[in-house]
Amino acid sequence: MFDFLSKLWRLTLPYRGRLILGILFGVIAGVMEAALVIVIYVVFAAVFPTDGGAQVEAELTRLQPYAPDLVAFFRAQLAGFAQTPSTAAVVLLVSLIPLTMLARGVVGYLNAYLLNWVAVRTLGDLRARLLDHLLHLPLRMVQKFGTGELMSRLTSDVGALHNALAASFVSLVKDPVAIVAFLVVLLVKFQSLTLTALLVFPVCVVPVVIYARKLRKATERLQSDAAEVSQTMHQALSGVWLVKAYNLESTVIGDFMRRIAGYNSRWMRATRASEIPGPLIEVAATVGLAIMLGAVALRSGSRGSATEFMAFVMAIILSYQRVRSLIKLQNLLIQARAASRRVFELLETPSDLTDPPAPKPVPAGHIDVHFDRVSFSYDGKPAVEGIDLLIPAGKMVALVGPSGAGKSTLASLLLRFHDPQQGAVRLGGIDLRELAQKPLRDRMAVVSQDVVIFHDTIRYNIALGRPGATEAEIIAAAQHAHAHEFITAKPEGYDTVVGERGAALSGGQRQRIAIARALLRNAPILILDEATSALDTESERAVQAALDTLMVGRTTLCIAHRLSTIQRADLIVVLEHGRIADRGTHEELISRKGLYRRLFELQFGEPSPS
Repeated sequence: MFDFLSKLWRLTLPYRGRLILGILFGVIAGVMEAALVIVIYVVFAAVFPTDGGAQVEAELTRLQPYAPDLVAFFRAQLAGFAQTPSTAAVVLLVSLIPLTMLARGVVGYLNAYLLNWVAVRTLGDLRARLLDHLLHLPLRMVQKFGTGELMSRLTSDVGALHNALAASFVSLVKDPVAIVAFLVVLLVKFQSLTLTALLVFPVCVVPVVIYARKLRKATERLQSDAAEVSQTMHQALSGVWLVKAYNLESTVIGDFMRRIAGYNSRWMRATRASEIPGPLIEVAATVGLAIMLGAVALRSGSRGSATEFMAFVMAIILSYQRVRSLIKLQNLLIQARAASRRVFELLETPSDLTDPPAPKPVPAGHIDVHFDRVSFSYDGKPAVEGIDLLIPAGKMVALVGPSGAGKSTLASLLLRFHDPQQGAVRLGGIDLRELAQKPLRDRMAVVSQDVVIFHDTIRYNIALGRPGATEAEIIAAAQHAHAHEFITAKPEGYDTVVGERGAALSGGQRQRIAIARALLRNAPILILDEATSALDTESERAVQAALDTLMVGRTTLCIAHRLSTIQRADLIVVLEHGRIADRGTHEELISRKGLYRRLFELQFGEPSPS
């Protein structure tokens, strides 16, 4: 628990001023809990002097050496009040209780407001740090976790942490201070009765210890259950086309309900462990109170005043309420720690793709790309081996081959989503590991088969290529991508919201938006990853025309299944089983009657003689 609290303390560093001020108000609020009992005791003793006057006089005598003038003033006021109280004196006296309550309420509000202010901003920062960390992790690590799992940690886990801390921050300071203040008052003013009451306290601790252990076990698994529920929902919604096409609604709902049932069961187990100790403590407290009342009733001689005993009972009840609040606080912190474990575990996951301490500047102008004897494996399974390939500046090199040959792996290595285990990828002769990732990727533009379109306007999706681009630049990019015509045909033009994953656009339109985005980026290196493979013939012509415009003067790495799109490439490289099987121009590869010719014949039949 100490490690968890120390991590939270470090997170509050930017807001330490308000945090300390909130803690200060919490201390004052805790002291005022006990002060309220003293004020009520004094007021009742003054109003009923025959019952409580002797006790007040005894307290004034005790304070005499420390504040003689103040004691003399109070004695004069109480004497006058006991004989012929004036209206002003009565109003002043009885106003002490509501004034104390008002001051207690104001201080308590400031305590709650400031600490919640710190809590909500601290956890907002934590969520932002977590997202930033995830976006900077290697792509394979992000994919390994799964979108649903990551969404659960960003929303459910941090949300649980927020709910727990927003409630516990306020009690964390005020309640312990209030308990100490009550204990001081009780031991000083009602010593014998307090010592009797403390005999019951060990009985109250037993259920706290037992159920805290149960709660910890339940909450540690609860967040994992929540992640599984989130993952199931994400899969169902992201794959809704398949669900409907295969009539899988009942299967998906059945799986979801099983996971929900497990989550609900775990939630109720945590609820029982959280709620049972409170009533048990209250019962134990009332048993103790009953024992004390019996002892007072059976005591021979003076039993003390009713005012004194009323103040004692009020202090005991209020202090037990604070004990119960502390138990709830402990339960909240247990839940928060369980939620934070998964959050901090993800936040502390190291990245194996780091920038060098002193990165070299990325070469300017036209840049050549060299895969220098590159080998790379996924979890020990080779993807590419010994690739030696030069893409000259301003030229187009196409990669072809069967699925799994390593084409997309080379594109990922060029983008530095991964680092090769052997060899190096060089840009202008410089190893990519000697460059900072951000300026490296600023020099590249990507158009892939699976176009990423955000649920926003067409303008926004094009402007992602270069945030801050002017309206004229966005329109010019759309025109060169042959997208301006279909955009302006829509009722809202560039302000058209395209829907989830660009649902309001056709496949060809989404591709042209992606090409416009790449044109706006104006990067010297272009990566085309099967950019036309999913299009019909008419859409392919429009997209290919846009791609021809995009490739002019750029160093281009093109991955293609449709061989019709790469016949004009400066060099075609044939990959098979992660190795280069052949290379040459279209005509050269056709004439050799190797793998490239077999792939060509599968798509177009026997090539005509040149």
